[in-house]
Amino acid sequence: MSTAALIMAAGRGTRAGGAKPKQWQRLGNRRVADWTLAAFADHPAIDRILLVINPEDAAEAPDGIDWVPGGATRDASVRAGLEALADEDVTAVLIHDIARACVSADLITAVAGALEAHRGAAPGLPVADALWSGTEEAQVRGIVPRDGLYRAQTPQGFRFADILAAHRAHPGGAADDVAVARAAGLDVAIVSGDPDNIKITTPADFSRAERILGARMDIRLGNGYDVHRFGEGDAVILCGVRIPFDRGLDGHSDADVGMHAVTDAIYGALAEGDIGRHFPPSDPQWKGAPSEIFLRHAVQLAEQKGYRVGNVDCTLVCEEPKIGPHASAMMEKMGDIMGLAPDRISIKATTSERLGFTGRGEGIAALATATLVQP
Repeated sequence: MSTAALIMAAGRGTRAGGAKPKQWQRLGNRRVADWTLAAFADHPAIDRILLVINPEDAAEAPDGIDWVPGGATRDASVRAGLEALADEDVTAVLIHDIARACVSADLITAVAGALEAHRGAAPGLPVADALWSGTEEAQVRGIVPRDGLYRAQTPQGFRFADILAAHRAHPGGAADDVAVARAAGLDVAIVSGDPDNIKITTPADFSRAERILGARMDIRLGNGYDVHRFGEGDAVILCGVRIPFDRGLDGHSDADVGMHAVTDAIYGALAEGDIGRHFPPSDPQWKGAPSEIFLRHAVQLAEQKGYRVGNVDCTLVCEEPKIGPHASAMMEKMGDIMGLAPDRISIKATTSERLGFTGRGEGIAALATATLVQP
């Protein structure tokens, strides 16, 4: 069975406010659409993703994701997406609202799995609260029995040929794809919905969605510590910046103590040891090597494991040279290497009150902390 995810993103979402439709607005560190698409792209049951958008939003479409223009109504947009898939080898389709950015892998699995036994399946939540009917004056008119009532969610899954035929036969104006399927005589199984699978509709929903997604994040912390003694030279390299000085720092590479500490912090968060494990000092090819080689490797390793660097904090411990005048340049340099904005990098300095080897001016120490995030 080849399963496609048809992601509906052609709506305007005006109730959510903002200068852009809600699907293109920020939700934490990504856009709403990016969270939703990632949930399906990362799922082993999904073989194909097609996005349906308003043609005016073409510039917002993510790279690497196929899209087609939607219609004037939701069911017209779904029909456009289904027709675009009609010539492909698709046997099942999951139709999902882009604004449900908190959809879980378990829910996708449940809907896709139900299609092995059913022609249609969709998640629903039993209505737990009492239901009232009301008057135009906001007065309670009566009580509505809630037995057998469900709150509908997406993704709504169907055998592809069945739902395509249902949409082609439907006159239009359906509330969702289950309504289209039912009008065509298709049975639709209800799978257990997820209370966290909210549809972002109002400004307040963004905060709620951020809390839900934040609870799912895998966040790791790593610490790094490094020391290099002073030796002969006329400059030191700290966090990628060359600072004129009456001595240099001794080390197998360029002895950038700050960058080494940050690199080890990233390796530590990944449980990948330290620089020496990946770049042994016994290997002559690393003699005098620029330390950005090590830092770039650590960042790339994090990305390969599905993490991104959230922020870095590095403290340089020395009596001299003075770090303050160079801190901004260090933050910019480190940001360029790691692909981070400078405001996610902290470079600061302290003295050891003339105690210990740093207090005696024998060398420089550095401590660093790195945060890695896996959405």
